[in-house]
Amino acid sequence: MGKKSFKTILASTAVVLALSGAGSAAAAPVNVMQTPKVAELVGNFDFSSSAKTTVIVEMTEPSIVEAKQKGQKQSKANLSKARKQVKSDVTKAVKEAKVNREYDYVFSGFSVELPEEGVPALLAVPGVKAVYPEVTYTTTSVVETKAVSDEAFSPAMFDSAPFIGSEEAWESGVTGEGVTVAVIDTGADYTHPDLAHAFGENKGYDFVDDDPDPQETPEGDLRGESTQHGTHVSGTVAANGQIKGVAPEAELLAYRVLGPGGSGTTQNVIAGIEQAVEDGADVMNLSLGNSLNDPDYATSIALDWAMAEGVVAVTSNGNSGPNNWTVGSPGTSREAISVGATQLPYNLYDSSISTAEGVEYPTAKVMGFPSDKELLALNEKEYEFVDVGLGAPEDFVGKDLTGKIALISRGGFAFVDKATNAKNAGAVGAIIYNNVAGEHADVPGMAVPTIKTEKADGDKLLAELAKGNNKVSFNIEFNSEVGESMADFSSRGPVTGTWMIKPDVSAPGVNITSTVPTHNSENPHGYAAMQGTSMASPHVAGAAALVLQANPDWGVEDVKAALMNTAEELINPATGKAYPHNTQGAGSIRVVDAIHTDTLAAPGSHSFGTFLKNKGKQVEKQQFTIKNLSEEKKNYSFEVNMGKHSDTIKVSTSNNLEVNAGQSQQVNLNVQVDAGKLAPGYYEGSITISDGEGSIDVPTILFVQEPDYPRAEYVGISQLADGQFEIQGLFPGGAETVELFVYLSNKDGAPVGYLGDIATYENVSAGYSTFKWDGTVNGSKLPAGNYYNVYAYATYKGQSDLSGVNFLLR
Repeated sequence: MGKKSFKTILASTAVVLALSGAGSAAAAPVNVMQTPKVAELVGNFDFSSSAKTTVIVEMTEPSIVEAKQKGQKQSKANLSKARKQVKSDVTKAVKEAKVNREYDYVFSGFSVELPEEGVPALLAVPGVKAVYPEVTYTTTSVVETKAVSDEAFSPAMFDSAPFIGSEEAWESGVTGEGVTVAVIDTGADYTHPDLAHAFGENKGYDFVDDDPDPQETPEGDLRGESTQHGTHVSGTVAANGQIKGVAPEAELLAYRVLGPGGSGTTQNVIAGIEQAVEDGADVMNLSLGNSLNDPDYATSIALDWAMAEGVVAVTSNGNSGPNNWTVGSPGTSREAISVGATQLPYNLYDSSISTAEGVEYPTAKVMGFPSDKELLALNEKEYEFVDVGLGAPEDFVGKDLTGKIALISRGGFAFVDKATNAKNAGAVGAIIYNNVAGEHADVPGMAVPTIKTEKADGDKLLAELAKGNNKVSFNIEFNSEVGESMADFSSRGPVTGTWMIKPDVSAPGVNITSTVPTHNSENPHGYAAMQGTSMASPHVAGAAALVLQANPDWGVEDVKAALMNTAEELINPATGKAYPHNTQGAGSIRVVDAIHTDTLAAPGSHSFGTFLKNKGKQVEKQQFTIKNLSEEKKNYSFEVNMGKHSDTIKVSTSNNLEVNAGQSQQVNLNVQVDAGKLAPGYYEGSITISDGEGSIDVPTILFVQEPDYPRAEYVGISQLADGQFEIQGLFPGGAETVELFVYLSNKDGAPVGYLGDIATYENVSAGYSTFKWDGTVNGSKLPAGNYYNVYAYATYKGQSDLSGVNFLLR
């Protein structure tokens, strides 16, 4: 499809773009790697711009952990001396450079603010290994928080921990006792009655305000919105009160790296990772991320070395699903455990509604509900229903909804907010009708039982009201149970460049009730339901704490392998088939199985990479390790299944392998692909490892020809003081052409009309490229005060993709 076709589609479709962070600047793409004598530069910059930017400098002198892992001697004093020299040379090379944070334990280097034109000077400074861009990180929860009042609260709401096997582990004495989990997030309310037990004298650190108090951002902070996220995550890990977390007797450390509104930067995230390792954390959870599918960030390096030091690093996979390639950093990390989100099993119900005079509404369906009991209670009597328009708080003013049904139109804001507003007004249920033709989405966990209808039936309900027929009856019947399933919002892999399967595992992340701060000592019991991979990740962090308590001699690779090897494969209820590996990873975690497994296969998944030959056979080699944890010798057999492509994708390995008790052995894999007989694309299979009594399925993937990753991964824009603009794009494999064009839009990113082309660039290099723009289209300056969408349309090896950013021109 060409760019002109995209323009036609955009002109007639409400495509909404999330506002991306400001990009760093460059004119045409510049290749800065002219000689191996200078440091590596990750990201392209505008070397003619005097705008200030922050970068992360990695030094050649290894960090404490890196040196330790390589058998080298290193000390903080030596690193301080080396860093002092490099900083001195940096400030000599760039007079306006200002060093901010410094690192030495899991990352060797510092952050520095400087004019962008000074970045090339950094690359030639002795002792500089690499320079990385500063990136914005945000929490990875979705939808609005649904508060749960102390009066309405029930411990039974928090059923995700028991579902993954936590209660069974607790009954056997495995509660997380003696294990410390670091929560790197928005801080935590360590005064919450359900969390106070988990925090000792050292509560962590606040890297936003640089003080030892990692409390959440309260309401009324002039810098931005209050936060709850880190407290919710902490409760999922280790609450022990009205709610019980996965590891209720684990100890917690909180590191506030995301400030008001739940946003933060690379330099603080690295600082939090490093401090958590130095403070003795056994597990760390990072329920944060960005939208960039790129494994080579400074944060990934820090996480990889944290894992090497023996700290189990767990991170959310992102909320940009359901398409492939949507995993974001740090979920792209090579070593950390990346987590996707699942929805717990739920019941499906059939429904019908009728009003006076026997009028029926055939499109009525159950949309969402807080509990089966509340939904079925609608069958008990006839209810009065009241039109409340869009269901905003002001739409309920002056109307009596107590014990009644709210009739609400789709539009304006989120469905969950409409249901919450109805509940707050006293309604016992809601009917939400579509404002356009067709059916709208189901939304699990609505605040009140909610029925949805199409527009025609909504109009009929309004017409009945106009006649004075304001009573409605419900007939709701059980249909079937849906098993645990993947959340649509959960980001999918694989990772560009490494082609790794992500997520590694999945865990419950939909409608998770946990602790939140109240900042009110007279009413400290705050609870709320949230959803996102942010909520899934701490389930795995808590599970890792249980596994470590039960198996204190295990290393991080053992914990990761145990969780992956024993995960339960999930079936897509819509297809009846297993979800792809890049959707669910190895599957949904099962804590007790992970604790008691007697065989480990590591790594727990394999990507055989890309096979690019057009003719003949291409062979690649890999290996994994089998560890026999039992007290008896085991014989292992291996079976590789690539489905219907097993004739053209052949994986050979040992037929049988004998491993003594308590010993490990490596298993070699030879992968032969006759690429000329396969269509370009993504192929997946599994390696089944059997010991005669049980089996482990190890997911595997490979690609024939260039993978179908998005040719335009990301677009960002920043407006400079002189009226100029800088447009940054991420093009993972480069592009033969990149066409930039602009649309008038609304504040939500919906395009209104095509305005014109900005420029076309050819032979754009792989990675980040940044382009200057003077804000003109067809020779005229765009007027300020309007919202615009800037798009990049990139083409590479026969595939073209579009990415864009919405911004307000000031």
